[in-house]
Amino acid sequence: MISLFARKYRCVEIVELVSAYLEDTLTRRQRARFDAHIADCADCRAYLEQMRLTIELTGTLREGDLSDAMRDEFGEVFRRMRDEGEI
Repeated sequence: MISLFARKYRCVEIVELVSAYLEDTLTRRQRARFDAHIADCADCRAYLEQMRLTIELTGTLREGDLSDAMRDEFGEVFRRMRDEGEI
């Protein structure tokens, strides 16, 4: 049997998939791989929780609500915070 987790997601892929994950639009395989990564990566868990909190505080967030530039900026802020030990 081939494992669903044959290739784990990288952190950059998780950042790109967070909106779809929160909107429950990932396939079962994508969600299983996402969940496996989140289980092992404290930084991505923190990012996911930040996005959940952002949505809770600002309302609904849809994929089209973030421009590519905004998504890149969020990713850069997350990486900088992680590198500086803030998360």
